[in-house]
Amino acid sequence: MAVPTTDPVIKHYREQISDNDVKILELLNKRVKLVKTLKDYKETQGLSFYDAAQEDWVITYLCRANPGPLSNDGLREIYSVILSVIKREVIAMGEQKSS
Repeated sequence: MAVPTTDPVIKHYREQISDNDVKILELLNKRVKLVKTLKDYKETQGLSFYDAAQEDWVITYLCRANPGPLSNDGLREIYSVILSVIKREVIAMGEQKSS
């Protein structure tokens, strides 16, 4: 079991990290909503939801925009998971709606 620290420097950094985690969560939820809206639109147009070329473009774009210190390999790994999970979540949202 972790022992709570009284070190103010550690506490300060942990608070900043927690604040950033909440921001990341908010943005991930916003991304899910946007992707769901896009999926719904694409369905009305008779288009496929999944677009491998677009996913490749997103990762390439982010790698070019990445100033570091996160490596591009790390970025690719994280975004592969993000894209996969968001796809799964959006598909599940559609299944819930139709049942």
